[in-house]
Amino acid sequence: MKKIITMAGSNSQKSINKRLLSYTSGLLENVEIISIDLNDYVLPIYGVDFEDENGIPTAIKRLSELFDKADGFIIALAEHNGTYTAVFKNTLDWLSRVSLQIWRNKPMLLMATSPGGQGGTSVLHTAVTSFPYLGGNVVADFSLPSFFENFSNDEISNAVFREGLAQKLQLFEQHLTYTK
Repeated sequence: MKKIITMAGSNSQKSINKRLLSYTSGLLENVEIISIDLNDYVLPIYGVDFEDENGIPTAIKRLSELFDKADGFIIALAEHNGTYTAVFKNTLDWLSRVSLQIWRNKPMLLMATSPGGQGGTSVLHTAVTSFPYLGGNVVADFSLPSFFENFSNDEISNAVFREGLAQKLQLFEQHLTYTK
């Protein structure tokens, strides 16, 4: 059975990206979902001096080991000021100290949503263009604009966006099938 790591790039307990991720995970069948909550990985702010004095935090080593076991990733990116949240960027910085190939060249579905009409497209664009340098094999991406208008009762209520996500998820699953 394929193992899929899901992670929202947010530490908010009320994250709309976590809600989108939960909905998306529920659409998958015959896979094991390994859900990562960044609140379970409280880390110091990355700095070379801190690393020299203290080494790499145990939490990051454990997270990196989980990434080794994954067959694919679904990441829902929250957007702060047009880019990653501080907690997500800090986690990436620490993970890159274990392996610069953070994502292990495994298939990825990247998603973003926001309350506004852009749907997190700025952070999504950043990830789509930068993750390949970190070993990301981005096979699909999805943006859900105007979250509170297009998501209700724990699902995408807009049929066009619901079908769009289904197509992206199908593409992701096809890449999983061909990954050893």
